[in-house]
Amino acid sequence: MRPRFLALAVQCLGLFSSPTLADTIEGLATANPKNGAKVFKKCTACHTVEQGGKNKTGPNIYGIVGGPVAARDDFKYSKALTNVGGEWNIELLDAFFEAPRKAIKGTKMSFAGLKKPSDRADLIAYLNSFSDAPIEFGADTETAATEDTAEEPEFGILHVAEGVEETYYSCTACHSEMIVAQQGLTRAHWDEMLEWMVEEQGMSEIDEPDRTVILDYLATHYNEDRPNFPGKANK
Repeated sequence: MRPRFLALAVQCLGLFSSPTLADTIEGLATANPKNGAKVFKKCTACHTVEQGGKNKTGPNIYGIVGGPVAARDDFKYSKALTNVGGEWNIELLDAFFEAPRKAIKGTKMSFAGLKKPSDRADLIAYLNSFSDAPIEFGADTETAATEDTAEEPEFGILHVAEGVEETYYSCTACHSEMIVAQQGLTRAHWDEMLEWMVEEQGMSEIDEPDRTVILDYLATHYNEDRPNFPGKANK
């Protein structure tokens, strides 16, 4: 049944009723799990994916693709997610990854979402590799996994320098990069901000060495002088 999961989803779930969903499904046959691993960096602030990984702000999501919704006994899910029931089929995963709070109203997940169908397909293919019984999406999936064809990462308006990747993926899971760029804080105040996000906003602790890397980046490029604030160089 699991190898035929994709075909069954197309037949039984009206999969091509949404243009963006159709694009995601089409992309799964040639999805690039390597790019999916990069996309997953947006999720690592809240989730682990390895088998036996710890829960963070969100649950460990090993086996999520095709697995039951709200499956872990050691994590307290929102009532909204628990009430969904069923399995994380491609239709639900695609909708949830695109706009979590629209797909499941009342979810606690604050992730902004992935607008590109290709990113969602690549992420699903990557997550699918963390399973006791991976789903077969298409004949080209294994080939795609071995090819380094992922696009260069984009960091929005953030200044590209050492530490931008860690900062971008840790912060933009919940916020736009503009919120980061417009703050203008000392290193001590950035440190206090991260502590406040953990203590008051439910953010997971950022593990070392990433925490120090992020603080160094913010203190250098988004300090009180805000040398890299968008448009400042043109004024």
